[in-house]
Amino acid sequence: MNYLRTSLKVRLGLTAAMLGAAAVLSAALLVGGLAEVSARMQALEAAERRIDRYSVLSTEAARYLVVATEAVQSGLGPEDRAVRLSGLAAEIAATFVRLRSDLEASVAEAAELGLDEQSRRATVGLAIARMEAQFSVTHAAMTAPGGAPESLRGYLDSFAMRADPNLNAAITEEIRGREAIRAGIGKLRRRLAAAAGALGLAAVAAAVAAYAGLIRPQFRRLDRLSAAARRIGAQDFAVALPEGPDEIGRVFAETNRMAEALGRREREVEADWARLNDIIAERTDALRAANDRLAAQDRDRRRFFADISHELRTPLTVISMEAQLGAAARDPEAAEAFATIRTRAERLNRRIDDLLRIARSESGQLELSPEPLDAAGILREALAETEGELRAAGMRLEQGAFPAAPVSADANWLRQVVTGAIRNAIRHAGQGGVLRVELEAGQRIGIRIADDGPGIDPAARERLFDRFARGTESPGFGIGLALSRWVMEEQGGTISIESPVDPARRLGTNPGCALCLSLPRRGD
Repeated sequence: MNYLRTSLKVRLGLTAAMLGAAAVLSAALLVGGLAEVSARMQALEAAERRIDRYSVLSTEAARYLVVATEAVQSGLGPEDRAVRLSGLAAEIAATFVRLRSDLEASVAEAAELGLDEQSRRATVGLAIARMEAQFSVTHAAMTAPGGAPESLRGYLDSFAMRADPNLNAAITEEIRGREAIRAGIGKLRRRLAAAAGALGLAAVAAAVAAYAGLIRPQFRRLDRLSAAARRIGAQDFAVALPEGPDEIGRVFAETNRMAEALGRREREVEADWARLNDIIAERTDALRAANDRLAAQDRDRRRFFADISHELRTPLTVISMEAQLGAAARDPEAAEAFATIRTRAERLNRRIDDLLRIARSESGQLELSPEPLDAAGILREALAETEGELRAAGMRLEQGAFPAAPVSADANWLRQVVTGAIRNAIRHAGQGGVLRVELEAGQRIGIRIADDGPGIDPAARERLFDRFARGTESPGFGIGLALSRWVMEEQGGTISIESPVDPARRLGTNPGCALCLSLPRRGD
């Protein structure tokens, strides 16, 4: 019993069972009432049918009496009378058969209504049986030979006098029974209506009682739970729901424990957050100090590069001027030597410029100065600058045609990108390899630098363009490719790696690698 009082599920189940029982009882009442009404309607239809048959029998008997009286008065013989009366007699006999069947069924149905009703219906059957017997005697006399007219009229008068009272008695009883059935149907309808109303009121009262006594209080408790959940969602953990022994009470208890745990966890998080802020402030100060040191080192490094470049450029300028003067000498061998010195001095000066550009790029001070130029000239300068490295590596150079290729780009940076690509190919292909440099001058200017090295893993190609990335099988690729991509894309160009090389353009049996540069063609 204690469980029944504390279990909300059981109470709701019992309430549902009570309402279900009321619904089942209402359905049973409806089905039973309809069955009873249907049975009484069938009895009413049977009574109406028997009354109709009595009317038919009365009409047939009257016709028979008229035809028989006329036959007697006409002096017809037995055979002629039999011919004239046989059809009518057959109809009357058939009607008597149907009436007997209806009355037997009526007496059988009356068994459920009591002995008095059954006796009444049996009495009606006896009156019809007497009428049938009298008709049989009269018809036999009418068709028998030798009957005197006075005797035959006596039979007809006797049948007529006895048939009407019997029929009237039968019809009267049937009408009384029919009215009794109708009255019973009315009483049954009123009883069913009263029972249905009582059941409906009881169901409504039970539903109101269940809602007021059970469901509505639970709704109020659920509203409190919803409000507590909103408070917890707003990080207000000061929740104290009334705990109880039923299911919602246990949910309240769990909610209280959850709010308490969340509040405790919030306090722990706040303490951790405070410690984290202290650590962040400490680390920030340390990083700021380290950044200041790095900034100072970077300034020192840039100043060092500037000083070195200034110290190197001054003697290089003197060497270049003296070489220019020496190249004007009349001695051809001396002029050629001075020209070589001047060329090397200018190349060394460009390397100093490259060094300064790299330094500026690493400090975020990279700037491009695009100008109209011919990409073919840049290729020739890059090949001249790396000519010695190609010879040292024992590589064979395959150079395609270099048509005019007008572009708008930073000459120094483009030369450095191409030079870096050639040096990467030299390191990648190894001793005795093949290097092919091609220039395509279409709607876009394309530069292709291919080698016959071992190739690059396709999965690592895009990663090579990441800053500080370096493939294990391509020791030349690293920060240079990331910087090259930036230089090309800032000038509207692209850079990509093809490895393995298309078999139709491969330089040897190895997979090979090709670095492809592309720039927009400069309009005329």
